This record gives sequence, C-alpha cells and structure tokens, in this order.
Amino acid sequence: MDARTAGRRMVDLLGLTADPVAVSFLNAPPAGVPRVGKTGPAGCAYWKEAAAGAVFYTEAADHYNCPVGSFTHGAELPPDRMPELESVIGTMVGLQYIRVEEVGALPRRAEPFQVAVYSPLAQAPVAPDVVLVRGRARQIMLMAEAARAAGLAGDGAAMGRPACAAIPATLRGPGGVTSLGCIGNRVYTGLGDDELYFTIPGARVGEVVERLQTVLHANRELEQYHLGRRARL
Repeated sequence: MDARTAGRRMVDLLGLTADPVAVSFLNAPPAGVPRVGKTGPAGCAYWKEAAAGAVFYTEAADHYNCPVGSFTHGAELPPDRMPELESVIGTMVGLQYIRVEEVGALPRRAEPFQVAVYSPLAQAPVAPDVVLVRGRARQIMLMAEAARAAGLAGDGAAMGRPACAAIPATLRGPGGVTSLGCIGNRVYTGLGDDELYFTIPGARVGEVVERLQTVLHANRELEQYHLGRRARL
C-alpha cells in the first residue's frame, strides 16, 4: 500500500478528525512545493497546518523561533539566536521542568537541516520519513497495536516533552513512538487534553495500515467478549 492510500485508509478506519501528517527531510525543495508562507512559533505548529491540508516546505530559519525544536531537528541556531536556547533551557531547569543532563540526551537528527516537507499523508508529494498520527487514546491504542502487528517495536515508555523529539526518535528506529506531547505543542497545535500522538517510520506506514483492519476487527470482537463477561461476573 502506497503512502497516499495509507493516509486515506487510516482516516476512514479510525475516524480521525485530523489528517495524518507526512514529514520528509530533503537536501532541496521538491518541484512544485511552495515554502511555508509564514514562520511559525515552533516547528510543531507546522504539524497543525499540514493536518489542515497545507503542503509546503520549511528551511532551517523557519524553525529558529523554537530553540528546542531547532535542536531536535538538527537546525543549527545562528550565533545571535543561541542566547534564546540558553535562556529557555535555563527557565525550564529553574522551574524543575527538566534537568540539565536531560538536554544532551534528547533525540536529535544527526544530519544538518536543509529542507523539511510537510503535508497531509494522503497528499504527500514525496516519500515520508515520518508519519505523525494525532488522535484520542483509543485511536492511538489501535495504531500502536497495528504497528506492533506489522513488526515495529514500540513497547517502550511513551515519550513526554518535548513533542518534537518524537521525530528524531522515530528516524533512529526501530519502531513507532507514542508521544504524550508537551505543553508547548498543546498550545501551538491545539492538541486536546484527550489527544496524543503516534509516529510511524514513513517507509513502513503502508504495512501498518494493512494490519489496522485486522486489529480493528479483533478489538470489536474482544470488546463484545469482555462486555458479555463483565455482565456475567
């Protein structure tokens, strides 16, 4: 199953209200894809735009407004923006939100940032490197089960802040990542209190969606079994 078909099937099977987002890292912009019209407050803000139907690319400078996101994406901040990274980390440490030693351990893209392409998965102009699925707990449960059924390891602890670290974590593999998001992401994307993310390596998204139908059927049958069992006991 190709990525575009997988995007349409995922929405139909799960009843997602936000389109899955395809993210691709390239050395140059693909033909026919425009650069984002307005620099966002954070890289995750581009997830919201893509989920709403926009197809565009960003350059490193389009990520500088979020120093932490720039770090996780491998976008090197220019010298005049480095104090912002130091300031935001200092604030987080001062609030006991994060420990200094955690910063260096954050997942980060190894390659220098050149261009990132964002789009709804069903409209992806190039092969996705990472697919971001936004949904309620039950929808994400089903996606995680489908990913496991497709052979993607994903039984580790759910990731917390920052939400953008789920992208490099997925790139380094070997499986999907459940992300609880972070407060910044919830502000910039409007992520609901009952929503979270699941990320899938782009090359495997077709396999995952092929397994999703079976997972959905199994869950419907098991739900009826457990409901009946609860009523009897």
